[in-house]
Amino acid sequence: MKITLPGADTITLSGQTVEKLLRAGDGDAALLYLYILKTRGQSSSGEAAAALGKSAGWVASAMAVLSRMGLIQCGENTPESQSHEEPRPEPREYSSGEVRQEMLNGSDFSAVVDEAQRKLGKILSPNELTRLFGIYDNLRLPPEVIMELITHCIAESGRSGSGRLPSMTYIEKAAYTWEREGIFSLERAEEYLKALEKRRDVYGEMRSALQIKDRELSKSEQRYVDVWIEMGFKADAVEIAHDRTMLKTGKLAWGYMDSIIKSWYGKGLLTPEDIKSKDTKSSVPKRIDGKSPQKFGAADSDELERMQRLLQKLKEE
Repeated sequence: MKITLPGADTITLSGQTVEKLLRAGDGDAALLYLYILKTRGQSSSGEAAAALGKSAGWVASAMAVLSRMGLIQCGENTPESQSHEEPRPEPREYSSGEVRQEMLNGSDFSAVVDEAQRKLGKILSPNELTRLFGIYDNLRLPPEVIMELITHCIAESGRSGSGRLPSMTYIEKAAYTWEREGIFSLERAEEYLKALEKRRDVYGEMRSALQIKDRELSKSEQRYVDVWIEMGFKADAVEIAHDRTMLKTGKLAWGYMDSIIKSWYGKGLLTPEDIKSKDTKSSVPKRIDGKSPQKFGAADSDELERMQRLLQKLKEE
């Protein structure tokens, strides 16, 4: 496939590359890949983010997808390898006096404090006020985004079943994530939270397919699942891989299951229908004890046919 850009530049993609991008179904990765080809890999992650109007986190995530698909390598000619961005400066340490003065000045921070205390149902301590001011002044999150962030953190704590409200340390950590993701408006926050909810639903479907009950996926398990999702697999296909893994190993062996799914991906088998009709090699697994199923001899076959005729006769009577 040839793509002609303004300025007479032409980008060429092989049919195999196009197939991989379509199969992955990841628009972010496809967009970044076109940018890498256009710039011939001679740009940093920061330049890619600026050119595409995205966050550094967005670039890193899309880069990881492309790497897993085998379309790029972390060599000299990729934005990721040339990502020598300036390190984030150390967060400023604020004194309690500075925070109090900011509140007395009648800035927006005063309203942030009032609303945060109302949502958390308590008066914030000097240390908590300092952390909150860091989110406001150092990370530069707008007041309305900070309120949305706190609401989100309260909801996440409620989901955990602990019965406790989130600490300011937890909120601060989430704020750094939002800052890295470029969430500086309510619209962007809404998009992020919708994507988060969608991913949570998918995780739930995957847990059911993997017969994991009464617990969330661990971080390492999520990494496996994330790769499968990015490849384009849904829970119904993963359920088949789980069944075959259990038959072969007798346990939930993530590495073995991952090898099955990657094998399907390499063959272009993404749906249960394709897997069942085209992946015949694994259709008759060995028994868990490692022995192949016992074959019938001629005498066994004759006996089986005799029993079938007898059963048919009984049904007719």
